[in-house]
Formats: sequence, C-alpha cells, structure tokens
Amino acid sequence: MLRLENISKQFGDKVVLDDINLEIDSGEIVSLLGSSGSGKTTLLNIILGLTKMNKGKIYYNNLDLSSVPMKKRGFNIVFQDYALFPHLNAYENIVYGLKNRKDHMPEKEILEYIDFLELKPHLSKKIGELSGGQKQRVALARTLMMKPSVLLLDEPLSALDGVIKESIKQRIKSIAKEFKLTTIIVTHDPEEALTLSDKILIINQGNIAQYGTPYEIINQPSNAFVREFILRQLQIKRQNIYNLFGEKYA
Repeated sequence: MLRLENISKQFGDKVVLDDINLEIDSGEIVSLLGSSGSGKTTLLNIILGLTKMNKGKIYYNNLDLSSVPMKKRGFNIVFQDYALFPHLNAYENIVYGLKNRKDHMPEKEILEYIDFLELKPHLSKKIGELSGGQKQRVALARTLMMKPSVLLLDEPLSALDGVIKESIKQRIKSIAKEFKLTTIIVTHDPEEALTLSDKILIINQGNIAQYGTPYEIINQPSNAFVREFILRQLQIKRQNIYNLFGEKYA
C-alpha cells in the first residue's frame, strides 16, 4: 500500500498542495485528475521523489520513504514526451536501464515483456520511425524492465487519439493486472480517468475535491465543483455518461 499523510507544498508564497492524505492499495490504478495548475503533477513528482515536499510523510508498505532519494524508492515514471533516445532503436531503448541493475535479467524474460506489449516487429526501428502508440509501448516496456513497485504515468494518452488511445488504455489496465502493479496516472481529462481507473483523486487548487471510484464520482459528487468539472469537461448529459460506461455505472 502507498500512503500519503499531510502532504503540503509551496513554491514561494504560493500553496500548491495543502494537506493531502491518500491511500492506494497494491495493484490499483488511480488517476490524479484536475485542471492545469491544480497541483496534480506536483503531487506525482513528490511521490516519485523528484520534488521535495514542505510537510508530510510518504509510506510504501509501512516503510517511510519521505527522505529516501528518488533512485532508491523503486518507483518509475513514463513521462508525457516518452523521453526515448532517438539515436537508439526500439530494442536498445527498452533494455537501456538494465545496464544499471545489479541483477541480470535473462533474455527470455526481456522477450516476455516485449511480447506482452507486442513490440517484436518494431525492435530494429529507430524512434523516429515509430508511431505515437508504438513509442508509448516502448516507454512502458523500458519502465517495466526496471520492475518498479509503483508505476507513474504523466498524461500517457494526451498525444494519442482514436483506436490507438483505446489500445494504450487496455495495455495500462493489463499491465496493472498482470504485474499487480500500483499505477498512478496524471490526467486533465475526466473521460480518461473515469474509463481507466479503479479510483480517482480530483484536485482543485491544491486540495482534494473528492477521492472515490468512477461510480462514486459520477453518482455521488461530493460538491458542486466536482459535478460541474466532470460534466463541463465531458460536455455530455448525465444519461450519456451512463451510456458511455454501460450497465456497470447505470
């Protein structure tokens, strides 16, 4: 379990996060949802260890990671721009981080990850030759090679559309289930959060507006902000939301 206690962050006089408390069970997919400037990316970076908090504690399986540096937390992130090396081919990008691991990963296990993400036909291609969805899968494979205990994704679907976006959604769900991998996603898109996540944390101006399942967010919005934010962003009526998610949320 990942547990955040009283996380607060200021940049100068500006309060970006104010007393955030959160519990995420092992293997859950949780989206951090909010508009630009709400504090969601700052919270992701604090969990990763990239940004220092002013106050609070971070626990993973009851171990206090608050002062543990990023490289020793065992968490890993796929950035919004994928951060792939253009001078290397897909395979070289995928295995790049393995040279820093003390334990050797057998080639058979490497190929299992590659097959899982259906990347075998693209291994010899340079990054510039890959589609957006293929780049995303290469970035996911490279991260999974490091066997993270928590997977962090920063706007993983923002550069994708249509069938490719739906395919990557299913990949992320499959990864979380197959590897029992706690997954935290930053997004500004309510539809992405509602269709992808087990739970959603809605952040408004550095505060938790609501934390709950997609069903709870849709059927039991905790306040007017949540209700207006979700409906305004989706630009569809409540009945259409039910139709979008099927009988599960009806």
